[in-house]
Amino acid sequence: MAKKGKKQQEEGVLESAEVLADQLTKSEKFLEEHKTLVFSLAGLLAIVLAGYFGYKYYMEGQNTLAQDEMFQAVHYFEQDSLDLALNGDGNYYGFLDVIDNYGHTEAGNLANFYVGAIYMKKGSYTSAIPFLEDFSSNDMVVQARAYSLLGDAYMQQGEFSEAATYYTKAADYKPNKYFTPVYLMKAGLAYEKLEDYDNALKQYEKIVTKYPESNEADKAKKYKAELQSKS
Repeated sequence: MAKKGKKQQEEGVLESAEVLADQLTKSEKFLEEHKTLVFSLAGLLAIVLAGYFGYKYYMEGQNTLAQDEMFQAVHYFEQDSLDLALNGDGNYYGFLDVIDNYGHTEAGNLANFYVGAIYMKKGSYTSAIPFLEDFSSNDMVVQARAYSLLGDAYMQQGEFSEAATYYTKAADYKPNKYFTPVYLMKAGLAYEKLEDYDNALKQYEKIVTKYPESNEADKAKKYKAELQSKS
């Protein structure tokens, strides 16, 4: 019985080898009949890969240039020289120049945030909004800050619904004990402006329950009590 089983296994292996050989023959025949198509696809793949890596290398170089150009603008921003930071000084780019010339880079993206922040400082809320909306980041602090600044811009213009939306986005973006309570407080105040007291109360409750050690906790308790006394 053992010999018979072994023989069947050997035959199975031989049969598998024959099937494999047949498949290889068919593959070779296909390649022979369609070699032009195969080589064309291989060439296209090579071009796509070359283009991808070439573009990646180009973008890395452009981002490095943009960072170099933006260095002085960041310095002016930190010195509160807002006009120089925005428009440059004749020798170095301002943030607007960086956006115009390197807007597709990471540095150009960050320049949008700086421009939005500058316009907010200058009280030009309408001008700030499109730049802050164009900014996008995975950074815990900066992206939430951009949402909050958008909330501030809409709040200053009396568009309380938009303000509440962006403050809520800021609070929901990678919550943390340092900044989230501030954004929740702003959201609560925006909802109060809308006379949406239920949602305002929810923001204050989140501060009290989730961030009791924050600087906003005492105010949240006060505002919460005031709203509850109205109901």
